[in-house]
Amino acid sequence: MRKIVAALAAGAALALVAGPAGAQYPSKAVKVVVPFPAGGAADTIMRVISQPLAQALGQPVVVDNRPGADGAIAADAVMKAAPDGYTLFMATSSAMSAVPAMRKNPPYDPVTAFTPITKVGTFSYFLFTHPSVPAKSVNELIDYIRANPGKLNYAGATTTGIMAAVQLASFAKLDMVRVPYKGEGPATIDLLSGRVHLMFATPTNALGPAKEGRLRVLATLLPKRSPAAPDAPTMSEAGAPRLSIVPWAGFFGPAKLPPEIVARLNRELVAILKRPEVRAQIERQAFEVQDSTPEELAAYTREQVDVWKTAVRDSGMPLE
Repeated sequence: MRKIVAALAAGAALALVAGPAGAQYPSKAVKVVVPFPAGGAADTIMRVISQPLAQALGQPVVVDNRPGADGAIAADAVMKAAPDGYTLFMATSSAMSAVPAMRKNPPYDPVTAFTPITKVGTFSYFLFTHPSVPAKSVNELIDYIRANPGKLNYAGATTTGIMAAVQLASFAKLDMVRVPYKGEGPATIDLLSGRVHLMFATPTNALGPAKEGRLRVLATLLPKRSPAAPDAPTMSEAGAPRLSIVPWAGFFGPAKLPPEIVARLNRELVAILKRPEVRAQIERQAFEVQDSTPEELAAYTREQVDVWKTAVRDSGMPLE
């Protein structure tokens, strides 16, 4: 009997020490990698989420900005991290859809290199111009660019912004010059100064100056007008093609993240995204909150890679 009791006690102790991966999770700070600089839409949304997430997990949540390479630098950092739940990815369509679609030799497969946790939602995009451009509508802008081939440039701050400009140029046979940026923050600074003439971007940095008259907002890429800028027509209303891609965001971990950690993170994040005060702060960025199960996010990721590949092919954009 003593041997049986001793064996049971030893087994219980071992189970306590080497229990499920999520049993003691988290026991230290959790890092969330964001693929854009501070001040952009993705960064702003993550910082809204970080405080309630830290409270829910009982540990600090550190935002780690890794801009550059259309999100591939951030993706690489997460992909190479230990699958223990302490390095997460606030990913956007730039890294998860555009990079696999726009490169001849993509550096990773977004379906197999990461573990999906939950979708966060979709970004709104608008067409902004500097007031020095004498165009107050999309049609006037098209006419002006045609009359000045190669003289206007646009800020390439995100893959969605680049693709929107490429699709517009392809549709209207326009000759514009792309100026690359690592994020919308620095791109907006140059748009405000007139160093670049136009930009497709989220409203986080540019809509305020537009309301002050320092920029113009000519259209929204949403299928319907946005409450953030109700006077801005949709691209269809403006006589231009509607963008075929969707700029989105979601939470991922490295591949092989333990299911119990995925379940915990999904549960906490979905609950946070459903809080009215959190949704209100996020929606101020003209961002539509849409949570999901991990399985739904996995299917959506696969679908969006195909959508982006079709958009790249149809626009005639050369692969990088």
